[in-house]
Amino acid sequence: MNAFKPHLRGLPSYPYKKVEARVKLDQNESPLDLPAALKQRALERLAALPWNRYPELHAEDVRARLAEALGWPFEGVVMSPGSNLLIQSLVQAANCVLDTAPSFPHYAFSAKTNAAPYRAVRLGRRFELPLEELLGAMEGEPGVLFLPVPHAPTGALFAPAGVEALARHAARSGWLLVIDEAYHQFSGTDYRALARSNPHVALLRTFSKAWGLGGIRAGYLLASPEVAAAVQNLVPPFGLPAHTAAILLTVLEQPGYATERAQATVLERQRLYHALLEHPTWSVYPSHTNFLLVRTPDAAAAFAGLAERGVLVRRQDHYAGLEGCLRVSVGTPAENDAFLAAAFALDEVGHA
Repeated sequence: MNAFKPHLRGLPSYPYKKVEARVKLDQNESPLDLPAALKQRALERLAALPWNRYPELHAEDVRARLAEALGWPFEGVVMSPGSNLLIQSLVQAANCVLDTAPSFPHYAFSAKTNAAPYRAVRLGRRFELPLEELLGAMEGEPGVLFLPVPHAPTGALFAPAGVEALARHAARSGWLLVIDEAYHQFSGTDYRALARSNPHVALLRTFSKAWGLGGIRAGYLLASPEVAAAVQNLVPPFGLPAHTAAILLTVLEQPGYATERAQATVLERQRLYHALLEHPTWSVYPSHTNFLLVRTPDAAAAFAGLAERGVLVRRQDHYAGLEGCLRVSVGTPAENDAFLAAAFALDEVGHA
């Protein structure tokens, strides 16, 4: 380890451990695979590819299709194999990183691996946006502020006025506000207009959630051409594999399925939410994503009790302010029924 930078010594790994279960509700994935007809079309496209050749330098075909579909300048679109790599590149470029707490762990993880100064501001008691505290934290050296909208892991949706206030302050102080819209299809929010009007705002999006493509790893950044050029230089060349590009081009020809699935997920989310309101010992928070945050008397016991019944969820009780909490992805109706049956079979400490 003497050959490596000292800050990497003893750095904990990214906090995830794979566990198999009959009902998998732990990663906020789409519970449904790509529609069969689209999958067949994508496979035909893959078969026609020369696999011995490198892909495009910077996924030009996919970027052009996205730019056309989203009304965004081609020069402002950056593709990568997953939005995590874009987060890492943004952190690598940043003077410092500002975050909320709790939050998506990859922001802090990227800051640690890049030895970037990092600060997180606690959300309000009901997960409200800590606007004044964030504005105060932006008075120092400018950096990058990551803000998931809707928020993960709480599922909260911040008022547009607060997000817009942060954007105005970013423009005045030289910060970059990165709005992570991983879950925007489930909330109906869209901050493209804000980002178009303010070059100090960039948007992160992913194909892993509503598009149902978590397995192929694809995400993108919408930013000003200047910001995009800086980030693109930090994303490895030929970074988006040819097979990923082929699949993306296929689904972008028929994006309607993702919209329909997002709408169906919202209906199932509401059904789950109202059912959990009747739980004798758990409390559930309103959500604008494809998951629900649930507070239990004992997260470890509740997690184990659900696992014994074949239902896998994600513990969140290691975050400050989320004591006793579990995160439950919205699955298929049958998977959601299995989760509810297991949840109501547990007593006040999570055991049968």
